[in-house]
Amino acid sequence: MSLPPLVEPAAELTVDEVRRYSRHLIIPDVGMAGQKRLKNAKVLCVGAGGLGSPALLYLAAAGVGTLGIIDFDVVDESNLQRQVIHGQSDVGRPKAESAAASVREINPLIDVVVHNTVLTTENVMEIFSGYDLIVDGTDNFATRYMVNDAAVLLGKPYVWGSIYRFDGQASVFWAEHGPCYRCLYPEPPPPGMVPSCAEGGVLGVLCASVGSIQVNEAIKLLAGIGDPLVGRLMIYDALEMKYRDVKVRKDPECVLCGKNPTVTELLEDYEAFCGAISDEAAQAASGSTITALELKAMQDNGEDIFLVDVREPNEYEIVSIPGATLIPKGEFLNGSALEKLPQDKRIVLHCKSGARSAEALAVVKNAGFADAVHVGGGVLSWVKSVDPSLPSY
Repeated sequence: MSLPPLVEPAAELTVDEVRRYSRHLIIPDVGMAGQKRLKNAKVLCVGAGGLGSPALLYLAAAGVGTLGIIDFDVVDESNLQRQVIHGQSDVGRPKAESAAASVREINPLIDVVVHNTVLTTENVMEIFSGYDLIVDGTDNFATRYMVNDAAVLLGKPYVWGSIYRFDGQASVFWAEHGPCYRCLYPEPPPPGMVPSCAEGGVLGVLCASVGSIQVNEAIKLLAGIGDPLVGRLMIYDALEMKYRDVKVRKDPECVLCGKNPTVTELLEDYEAFCGAISDEAAQAASGSTITALELKAMQDNGEDIFLVDVREPNEYEIVSIPGATLIPKGEFLNGSALEKLPQDKRIVLHCKSGARSAEALAVVKNAGFADAVHVGGGVLSWVKSVDPSLPSY
C-alpha cells in the first residue's frame, strides 16, 4: 500500500546538498521534494552493530538530516567481520561514538545525535519521541518487544530486521496502517529455542543485504514513495539467493494494537517477559553455579570431575577449555547425553556464556546428578579470567 510522506519537506537544499544528492534529485519519484523530506527527517538507529552498520552508512549518505545512534556496547574484534562501520582502530571504543565518527565522515552535512547508553523502559519513550522513524537493528527479543511497544504507544513506525547464519527477515511495523511486531510474534520463543548470532553465527555480508533493505524502506516511508513493507514480511535466503514475502495481517486481538488492548504501557521487565533462560534452568543454576576460577582450582587440585562442553562442534573447534568433553546441548534435551555421563564423577557443564549450560544442567539434575554444577560465563569467562591467550569469539 502507498502511504503519505512521513515528514514535511525542508525549506530548501543548499548548493552543496544539491551537488551531493544530484543522483537522487534526477529520480522523478524522489526529486527535490523527496530529498527535502529526507533532509527534514529525524531517524534513530537502535544498535550500531551488524544491521546498524550498513543502515547508518546509507541513511547518512542518503541525506537524512538528523541521525540518532543508540548503543551501549564497545567495539570488539569479533564485530569487524560484519560491522563495517567500525575499524581496527576502533576496538575498545564505544560503538555509538565509533559509528558517529564514520557517519560524519560520510556526510558532514547532517546532524548526528549519540546516545551512548542502554535502551531501557526508563528512557525509551523519551528518546523515541524525538524521532520520526525508528530503525531496529537489535539482536535480542527483550529489546525487540520493547522497541515495538514504545513505537506503538508513541504512534511511530519502525523498520525491523533480523539476521541469523544465512537467513534474513525485514518488515515495517506501523500500527496505524498495519500490524505490529506482536501481531507477527504474539509471544517470544521459549528460552534457548532460537540461538543468537553470538551462538549460531551470521554470514557477514547478510548484514549488508538486510540493512540496506531497511534503509530502502526508511527512505520510502520518509519520502512517501513506493510500496513499503507494511503488512508484509520479507524473507531472504542467502544460500539459495531467494527473496520472498508473506502477508502479515493485523491481529484484531493483539494485546497491544488490537481492538481491546490489554497492554497500554511498557512492561516493567522485558527480560523477564522473554526469559533469558527457562524457569527450570534458573532454578537448577541457583546455588549450582561456579566461576571459571573455581573450575581452574578444581582442576589444579585434582578433583574428580567430568567437564562437559555443551556447545556445538564448530564452536569447540575455535576454542575449548582444557579437559572438556564435547556433548552438544541438543543431546541433553533429547536425553541421549545422559548415558555418556559417569556416575562416579561430579558433572561440571559449560557453554559460551552460561545460558545453554544452565538449560543442560536442569536436565542433568532431573536425571539424579544432584551435585552437578555449571560455569557461569562459560568460555568467555575462562578466556577473560584464566587464560587470555586463548581466542574469544
